Amino acid sequence: MDKLGSRCPLPCSPRPSALVCLLILTASFLTYPMLKTLSLQFHSTVTGSYVSGTHSIVFVNCPNEQIAREIARALLDKKLAASVNILPKAASLYHWKGEIEEATETLLLIKTKTSKVHVLSSYIRLVHPFEIPEVFSLPMNQGDAHFFKWLEDSVEEN
Repeated sequence: MDKLGSRCPLPCSPRPSALVCLLILTASFLTYPMLKTLSLQFHSTVTGSYVSGTHSIVFVNCPNEQIAREIARALLDKKLAASVNILPKAASLYHWKGEIEEATETLLLIKTKTSKVHVLSSYIRLVHPFEIPEVFSLPMNQGDAHFFKWLEDSVEEN
């Protein structure tokens, strides 16, 4: 009987409401990216080692080199990126509105902090001429420690 009583709450014991549980879960979900970034930075600072995934490369296709340069300069001015490579004349084939399209585009390779990818993506959506700009990122897993330090120092943390 004691075992059963210890597993089942008494009718008069306080229980968190479903709303409180939902609020806690929502807060945890919304703050996870920030907490993950802070914990990675803390680990890196304490151990002096690079933590995989702290930085990312963001890929963005642009319709031409002029627009690519304008976007690259804006990202650098806003300290959302440490470096941007512009690779002209990428042949692109893709599905668009039920048809297979073919175009020549310019590819941006943007080096930034992983914590900035969301803000960077939002900014690109605002200034990019495409209805749906191609924006995706890949985490950097290994590389030169001096490069990562420079990247870290070049991108502002807000």
